[in-house]
Amino acid sequence: QVQLVESGGGLVQAGGSLRLSCAASGRTISSSDMGWYRQAPGKEREFVARIYGSGGRTYYADSVKGRFTISRDNAKNMVYLQMNSLKPEDTAIYYCNAIPVVVGSWGQGTQVTVSS
Repeated sequence: QVQLVESGGGLVQAGGSLRLSCAASGRTISSSDMGWYRQAPGKEREFVARIYGSGGRTYYADSVKGRFTISRDNAKNMVYLQMNSLKPEDTAIYYCNAIPVVVGSWGQGTQVTVSS
């Protein structure tokens, strides 16, 4: 089973940028569709972005389209999320996981806080 560790979160002002990283271990994820998800306080975890294993095609939630970019480095077994033009409503814990989700692979996530 793949283990996933997220990093790169922090506190940033509205309009700023952050780059999140997701390191996978235990098995290669090069052929897996991978996604970023987030959970804000008091809310359900929601889908943010997806990158397909074959071809690298991407898909985004409407709320982040045009601001966030998901990418991957299969040689390093890594997935990234570049977040630009951040808004206070982007404040959440961000997680990565496969698509479909592997329940046992949820990591600790990385906290992103955007101040207004």
